[in-house]
Amino acid sequence: MTEYADFLLLVIVVIDLYIVASSRLYGAIRATAVQGVALALLPLSLFGTDGGLHVALLASGALVVKAFLIPYMLSRTLRQANIAREIEPFISLHASVLIGAGLVVLSFWFASVLVLPHAAPSKLLVPIAFATLLLGFLVLVSRRKALTQVVGYLMLENGIYVFGQTLLDDVPFAVELGILLDLLVGVFVMGIAINHISREFDHVDTELLSSLKD
Repeated sequence: MTEYADFLLLVIVVIDLYIVASSRLYGAIRATAVQGVALALLPLSLFGTDGGLHVALLASGALVVKAFLIPYMLSRTLRQANIAREIEPFISLHASVLIGAGLVVLSFWFASVLVLPHAAPSKLLVPIAFATLLLGFLVLVSRRKALTQVVGYLMLENGIYVFGQTLLDDVPFAVELGILLDLLVGVFVMGIAINHISREFDHVDTELLSSLKD
């Protein structure tokens, strides 16, 4: 089953790079939904029927939250905020792609020198986890629109989720369910904040918020 897991991990990192290179917010949100499906299938491809009910519940929760609920909330916020694309990010899209490729290479190097307490079920699991986390941080700090920063936050959590597959036997399901719930609540609160920002200031450019005065 590891060949299917490796394929899903490659899909995840390709989607990460697509989000980094994309200026269309609708495209980025759809990409997170597709990535959510891949993340939901990942534990099933890694552990199969050996994981039992634990893996089935984790996959189901990830599918509902990451592939449906969160993309729906982001799409709704996007329609209400009336924005279509990321304009003039802090780092240009071309530079972002180059930096993103460098971060992927760095992730593979770091994974090769990192010593884990247990062997990972797939050789690609740890490097893709680090790459997703670092690329999410890149999106978070390099984009002006608050909604794109929410997507970066989601990518950060996805990286943690992927790395968590190395500890699936050691982490209770209740903890993993709590992480998914925290993610859902975090995105929900961010969506509310973005709506209020859009209504009050007619934009969601976080750079312009720094010019506010008492």
